[in-house]
Amino acid sequence: MTNILSISSAELSQRRKTLRRQRRQQLVCGIWRIVAITSLAGGLSWVATQPVWVIEQPEQINIEGNHILSDQGVRSLLSLSYPQSLLRIEPKTLAQQLETKQTLIAKASVSRQLFPPSLTVKVEEREPVATAVSVNPSVPPTPAISSPTNPADPNQTNQLEPTTPPPPQIVPVGLIDAKGTWIPIENSNSAGQPIPLPTLRIIGDRQQYLPHWAQLYQILRRSPVKISEIDWQNPTNVILKTDIGTVHLGIYGSHFADQLAILDQMRQLSNQVDGHPIAYIDLSDPNSPAVQLQYPTTQLDSESAQILKIRSKRTLKLDRQR
Repeated sequence: MTNILSISSAELSQRRKTLRRQRRQQLVCGIWRIVAITSLAGGLSWVATQPVWVIEQPEQINIEGNHILSDQGVRSLLSLSYPQSLLRIEPKTLAQQLETKQTLIAKASVSRQLFPPSLTVKVEEREPVATAVSVNPSVPPTPAISSPTNPADPNQTNQLEPTTPPPPQIVPVGLIDAKGTWIPIENSNSAGQPIPLPTLRIIGDRQQYLPHWAQLYQILRRSPVKISEIDWQNPTNVILKTDIGTVHLGIYGSHFADQLAILDQMRQLSNQVDGHPIAYIDLSDPNSPAVQLQYPTTQLDSESAQILKIRSKRTLKLDRQR
């Protein structure tokens, strides 16, 4: 019994020594690990702050995904002062700046590269499909003074000869993409270089037509009729300028696609109105389209109340005959 107790005490003592030795080893390893990590972090911080890891000029910023805006235009939107340490650059902040400052940029991302030190900016642009314009009536001109027919005749007085007022001035005020996003016209300049404006333009209050734009433009894209202008100044009568002629639609509504389909069937209409020029096509009632003809001034004096309208049945009948 005594031998068993003495052996057990010796084993316990040996185990205690082993545990103390293992704890010292773990402590030493932990200290070395902390020293190594601290040294590595400090070394990386020191290396990152060296001139070799610094953005010294805008050309070290690579721009990808841009088709409308120029590289220089995108770089000019970044709030960076040069030289700039890569460690101090916050990519998310720069991406938010791009999306906020330039409406043409729908989405942006910024990433850093150490070898070689540079930034990569990837952008997704909004593509303008229409130009929003405003019509500014010109100031009435001052009547011009005509020269006397016979300057030697002192009894002849100068006569005022009115001049023809210039046409209203069309001023672009914004751009619109296919989804109806409004892009201020000042954002259409890329580092001072204006981007090409879309050929389609729309006139009127944007609060009136923007809610309908996404659906309206999808119909325009599918239509075979080429439309160059949409006049929305009077919401009760939307007017189109097309390759067929001027078209009065009335109030824009769900029948817009049907109106364009009927208009496409009236391409040969100019050959069926006895040589009279067409003033406009009235499609306010798609089931009963009409045509307003132009008459010479002398004819209008005697027939000022005459309005010739070709209704849908006659128009379609003439189309079938041709």
